[in-house]
Amino acid sequence: MRLLLVEDDDRVAAALSAVLTRHGFDVVHARSGEEALQRLLPDGAPPFGVVLLDLGLPDTDGFEVCGRIRRLTSVPVIMVTARADVRSRVHGLNLGADDYVVKPYDTAELLARIHAVSRRTAAVAPDGAADRDEAVREGPRELRLGPLTIETATRRVAVNGETVTLTRKEFDLLALLAQRPGVVFRREQIISEVWRTSWEGTGRTLEVHVASLRSKLKLPALIETVRGVGYRLVAPAG
Repeated sequence: MRLLLVEDDDRVAAALSAVLTRHGFDVVHARSGEEALQRLLPDGAPPFGVVLLDLGLPDTDGFEVCGRIRRLTSVPVIMVTARADVRSRVHGLNLGADDYVVKPYDTAELLARIHAVSRRTAAVAPDGAADRDEAVREGPRELRLGPLTIETATRRVAVNGETVTLTRKEFDLLALLAQRPGVVFRREQIISEVWRTSWEGTGRTLEVHVASLRSKLKLPALIETVRGVGYRLVAPAG
């Protein structure tokens, strides 16, 4: 797999590139946001499978780069940064990042997350529409829960008729919970079905995605936290 590493610190990039290369990745290093965007333009080379994006870049803020990447391509983006606050995590995921890893990190965890986003990211069809993930394909094509509508065929979500833009994993999480309203999904089950991994570190990512869904849908009581167990979707009133 080709991997684009966006990191302005050459020492960090060299050490990480060596590890990734030993694990079979073809690493391309970009030192700035603009260089990263240029690398992502079609040039006849095989497409990148994953982008590792540092936020502290010398020319452009990494959040802005992520937004521009998402407008350019559907390649999975993992933000790798020292910014550990929840607001930064939510902002990054809202911009379209597929995962968020905080420095310092364990290399084994980073590798697991790279493989996880690679497995779970849907292939993009020629018309730009994403193929459906298995968990979504198995459910009904449309779910109506009070003011909430979920169309699994088009991956569209609306509240009171107004479309709400979600990231891939936000949609998959919502669609999974909506398949059985009122039923508690264990955290481990959600991580397994949506993230296709059992890696314990994904739990924090799950919490961030739940917080982001509550904020975007403006239905804070929609997803209920069952302390010590997991989450369930509470069907809203008409």
